[in-house]
Amino acid sequence: MSAPLSSDRPLNDVDRDSVTSEDSDATDEEGWEDVEPDDETQPVVGLFSDKVYPDVRSLLVETKEKHDFDLRRILKELDLDDLDTIKLVNYIRSEVKAGNLTPDVSSKDKFEDDAYLKPVLEDDALLYSLGDIADEEAGEVGGTQAERQVIALQEELERLQIQFSEYRLAVQKSLEEQLTKEDEKLASTPDQASAARAAKKTDEVDSDYFSSYSYNGIHESMLKDTIRTDSYRDFIYENKHIFKDKVVLDVGCGTGILSMFCAKAGARKVISVDNSNIIDRAKEIVYENGFGDVITCIRGKIEEVTLPVQQVDIIVSEWMGYGLLFEAMFDSVIYARDRYLAPGGLMAPSHATLRIAPLADPELIESHIGFWRDVYGFNMKSMLTGIYDEALVRFLPSSVLPAKSEVFLELPLHTITTKELSFLKEFKVTLNEDIDSLDGWVIWFDIFFMPSSDSTIPADAVPSDLQKKGIVAFTTGPDGKETHWQQTVLLIDHGKKDAVPLKKGQTITGKVGYQKKDANSRSLDITVEWDAQISKKGSQQWSLQ
Repeated sequence: MSAPLSSDRPLNDVDRDSVTSEDSDATDEEGWEDVEPDDETQPVVGLFSDKVYPDVRSLLVETKEKHDFDLRRILKELDLDDLDTIKLVNYIRSEVKAGNLTPDVSSKDKFEDDAYLKPVLEDDALLYSLGDIADEEAGEVGGTQAERQVIALQEELERLQIQFSEYRLAVQKSLEEQLTKEDEKLASTPDQASAARAAKKTDEVDSDYFSSYSYNGIHESMLKDTIRTDSYRDFIYENKHIFKDKVVLDVGCGTGILSMFCAKAGARKVISVDNSNIIDRAKEIVYENGFGDVITCIRGKIEEVTLPVQQVDIIVSEWMGYGLLFEAMFDSVIYARDRYLAPGGLMAPSHATLRIAPLADPELIESHIGFWRDVYGFNMKSMLTGIYDEALVRFLPSSVLPAKSEVFLELPLHTITTKELSFLKEFKVTLNEDIDSLDGWVIWFDIFFMPSSDSTIPADAVPSDLQKKGIVAFTTGPDGKETHWQQTVLLIDHGKKDAVPLKKGQTITGKVGYQKKDANSRSLDITVEWDAQISKKGSQQWSLQ
């Protein structure tokens, strides 16, 4: 900007020409030196390749990152002057040219020969840029006082964070050791010591269980299961008169989808409880969708948290695991029912049934068992060890079931107890076709949403039949659309004996047993006893874990 004129009179054309000319001359005289660019950097060839870098700084950075060669550090450690640095550069270039990409620069002795004063590379710009290397060194160490303070504070913060992490780990280890000693001290008998160890193992299992629900994948799988999610949504939205102004408890809320269904249906208050880290996402989701004034998210086990209410009107929960009872989450739902559900309150869902059917599927046997006898031409039969002990989770076509399924356990959610979840129940099925062998058993469950605590379902209830009457229900069996639960498949180990063919019309009687692996386990042992009445009775146990 030009300086203001001392006179206030208007300018005539002569004045304007004079001012313009003078300003132009002054500008030309005073600013000519700024015409030349400030950047005097020049390209340099790399030390370990023929790559051309735009400046010394780029070369130094990439050489350090890609070749783990810190030229500035070496200059500092060996206390090299300019001549020494010239020798070092030429020494490195000569070594690299000879094929050695890791030249020894541990001491000056390696390149003290004056022969290294002769440039290896003609017109080596790096040799004329030694001052830039020193400037880079100074730039790192120097900077403004504020910059140096920021760097110092960052370094101090990192140091404190490391110390805190180490301190936290030390405290955790110390506490674990002290708790172990206390357990051993309190456990004056072997049985008590065993109980203490079992309790610790239970805590570890619980930790793994809840951690598994912290990740997106499992929630994506459940939310994309439209049979599951649509059923809850349909029941809640089709019964808004039930949820209107009610207090609802969502046990194991996950992402909060069921809680938001309830809030949208008119619930006055929804309490969402989950003991995994997903509760943090649920809180965000709740507020992002405008339900923060209705839904309260609480982190913890339902058995341990304190709810902001004494009673709730409705408990909604998606607690079902493989084979229905795997994971033992239903135990927590029963606790919540007995502790918080008001008299006459509603459980959603309200009923569940477990079904069993025989399996005749030679293709499954071949793909799961026979596969290991020839894997790319190699015998891997050792992989068959214990293969029949594991329950499988598969979705099967109904065509592999040679008999109609039968319900072996009914679960009225308003009244069933945890004691009833360990059982041995009878069943009977009749073959509707000939089969070469009984290959196993298939178990699945059906779920029903009845509108009141007094509602009942018919004996041998079928979801599709109740759906025609306007009742929300779904199946996880082969006759329905595939769900993320699929079916629980129990393959029979016939041992060295040949399997016995069975004829259409034959009746198979038996018993199905569910038992936790131990008192506090989330894993499940399933036992089936059967009698086809033409051969030796069979009995086998499988683990679902």
